[in-house]
Amino acid sequence: MQFMLIAHDRPGALDVRKATRAAHLAYLSACGGVVFGGPLLGADGSPFGSVIVIEAADEAAARARFEADPYVEAGLFEMTTISGFRHFIDKGALIA
Repeated sequence: MQFMLIAHDRPGALDVRKATRAAHLAYLSACGGVVFGGPLLGADGSPFGSVIVIEAADEAAARARFEADPYVEAGLFEMTTISGFRHFIDKGALIA
């Protein structure tokens, strides 16, 4: 099943994001099961959060993977939610 993490950064935490970005990307590349992800952007183009979708057996497994992310370990996020997710449209085409 797919799970989506939506996370909002703590105010003033851009330096934390920048300092841990390389470790975050390396972790996502190595942990497997990542469907897609990227930063949430404000009107000025600055990142203020993240969206990541992964494949996992259940919510507990998804949560464990998200909690091991260097962004989480560094305390970047003020708020996170994890929800089941179904990807059924891709580039305008129904895929499932």
